[in-house]
Amino acid sequence: MTERSGGPVPSHRLDVRGYRCPVPVGEARKALRALEVGACLEVRFDDPEALEDLPPMVARLGQRVLGVEEGHGDWRVFIEVVA
Repeated sequence: MTERSGGPVPSHRLDVRGYRCPVPVGEARKALRALEVGACLEVRFDDPEALEDLPPMVARLGQRVLGVEEGHGDWRVFIEVVA
């Protein structure tokens, strides 16, 4: 995995803007389970509740949050698949 000047470079992207929890977290869980070790998933969402729910779910799955970026009304969470 490489990093760009602003953070990790994702190998996969999931855009769940416009959806409310639990959809963003559930879709991220499905996407992570389909990825191989070393992959980096960018999850983009606009529901603030997902910002609270996503990191604990990532930890429960044994994966690692590499970073969180806030944009104009939305967020991007970068997750590395480590297990």
